[in-house]
Amino acid sequence: MAIGDIIVGIDIGASKISLVVGEVNNFNQIEVICNTSKKSSGIQKGKIVDETKLAESISNVVKDAEKEMNMRINSAYVTVPGKYVTIVQNSVTKGAKDKYSGISSRDVSNALMQAKDIDVPEGKQIIDIVTNNFTLQDGKKVEDPIGAFSNTFILDAQIVLADREYIKTISNIFRKADLDIDGMVPITLAEKNLVLDDYDKNDYVMLLDIGAENTDIGIFDEEQFLYTSGIPIGGDNITNDIELVLNISHEEAEKLKRQYGLALKSYMDNDTEVVLNTVKGGEKIVRSSNIVEIIEARIEQIFELVNRDVTNKGIKQYINNVILTGQGITNISKSDIVGKITLNIPVKMATSKIAGLVKPNYATAYALVRYIASRPFSKTVSSSLDINSNEGLLQNILERVKDFFYS
Repeated sequence: MAIGDIIVGIDIGASKISLVVGEVNNFNQIEVICNTSKKSSGIQKGKIVDETKLAESISNVVKDAEKEMNMRINSAYVTVPGKYVTIVQNSVTKGAKDKYSGISSRDVSNALMQAKDIDVPEGKQIIDIVTNNFTLQDGKKVEDPIGAFSNTFILDAQIVLADREYIKTISNIFRKADLDIDGMVPITLAEKNLVLDDYDKNDYVMLLDIGAENTDIGIFDEEQFLYTSGIPIGGDNITNDIELVLNISHEEAEKLKRQYGLALKSYMDNDTEVVLNTVKGGEKIVRSSNIVEIIEARIEQIFELVNRDVTNKGIKQYINNVILTGQGITNISKSDIVGKITLNIPVKMATSKIAGLVKPNYATAYALVRYIASRPFSKTVSSSLDINSNEGLLQNILERVKDFFYS
């Protein structure tokens, strides 16, 4: 981490735009300076359908942050849905320029540049490089080889590619919002260090982030980022199903989903009567089991689609555990059991202590800031900000941290 760097992270979701500004303190930890979110416009069914409206949504959330901090934000890092991302594994062998002085930072930089030298598929563009570990000449694996006495070393890395058209679209949107893009990071890669606990990180694990209109898939083998993809279905689809089947308003459907948020009818204690208030022609009474059946069907479909995706890619057989996160799923009880039944793999909700402290609205944006701050071999990762004189800023940081985390 680069002490003093201020990082702006923006997560673009179908239902909301979230922004977190964090500063790397003297203890190499992130101090949250600001967090804010606004309703998202311009995205339907997980696709950008109106660039201008989405740019306005981003501008609004940035303006709120600027007003709160008395700073002008000129650039930010942004998340990328997994469906636009491809990962290429690459390994390079490099010799130390001066074997008597040990491996230098220049040696590592040269290895990273060499790792990027791949045949990039048409329509793709490199957006990131993830380092797993370095293998020294004696076979020892290290995270940071700088200073080690070894004539040669091997770098294992993942080259992260994104669809060129998507990058072009996001760049246009940020330009309309008068922002530069510092970098782009896949959602599940950003979330890995926030959502997975130490045990999960040492396993072959699939991370599922089920959001409003999209489910992001990320697969990791210890530190190795193996695969990411996305399915255009999320929590809002459950609401839409309830609305359609029961012929009620979207608002009442959302309320019923939250009130009867259960993914398995067999776990119901009481099958009560529910009065529907927005049915055309007056009130209507249904059973609570009818609502749960609708929720169960859609949750099962999400896992079936995930199962089909990883099976078709030939990687399901290696997955040992599945971790669930995302606002589209966390409030629906027994979703993990439906996942276990459908995938035939152990499934659990995310239990990371850090993730449990962060308000869900800002979890992914905060994870993005943490990821950027922890990137190795980066001298500086600061976003571009114009800082105005404001003595109260430093005084209020601790209070904002308290607001950001649950007490």
